Amino acid sequence: MPVSTQQKLLAELLGTALLLAVVIGSGVMAERLAGGNLAVALLANTLATVGGLYVLIEVFGPLSGAHFNPAVSLVMAGRGALSRSLLLPYIAAQLVGAVLGAWLAHAMFDLSIVQFSTKLRSGTGQWVAEAVATFGLLLVILRAPAPRVAPMVAAYIGAAYWFTASTSFANPAAAFGRMFSDSFAGIAPGSVPGFVLAELAGAGLAVLVSRWLEPAATNVQTG
Repeated sequence: MPVSTQQKLLAELLGTALLLAVVIGSGVMAERLAGGNLAVALLANTLATVGGLYVLIEVFGPLSGAHFNPAVSLVMAGRGALSRSLLLPYIAAQLVGAVLGAWLAHAMFDLSIVQFSTKLRSGTGQWVAEAVATFGLLLVILRAPAPRVAPMVAAYIGAAYWFTASTSFANPAAAFGRMFSDSFAGIAPGSVPGFVLAELAGAGLAVLVSRWLEPAATNVQTG
């Protein structure tokens, strides 16, 4: 059955909101239960994110393409897999969903709903890490066989939580939403512009590399 524009935008909003609720909520729970052990907290946060991301892609992929990420939507619009008239509405839905997801996580854990992160994440290493994380994410999306996109994206993000210095946001909407949470997963507002620029640079590089690789990419998610 055809999917309406309203259904696509709702899928992007709900998917992004639930993704942020998973990331932030699992971070809060992990921090409470880990007893100060940051490695254990990050591991718990990683496992929850991998599982949640896989399920959300499977659920919302047939509706909107399950972008949940402005960088992904931008690339898909450039490739013709997403109507350019839907690009800005997709991004708006993702940003609104990210904030709602943060607020939902706070509500579940009896935290102040409206808050801003004080967790600084800045410096060359962090920016390089975000470029690498987003480059890898987009390359997986562009090159993975269509039936394997969900598990491969989830697995890559799980790995990138550990091999990147930034713990792999790889998503401008995630960076935007996480600045509204002064929690384990938060990012200070002043650190967000550097992250977003690095993520967009990584996405652009992934597009170039994907074009150089042969055979041509077999997976283009539509939205």
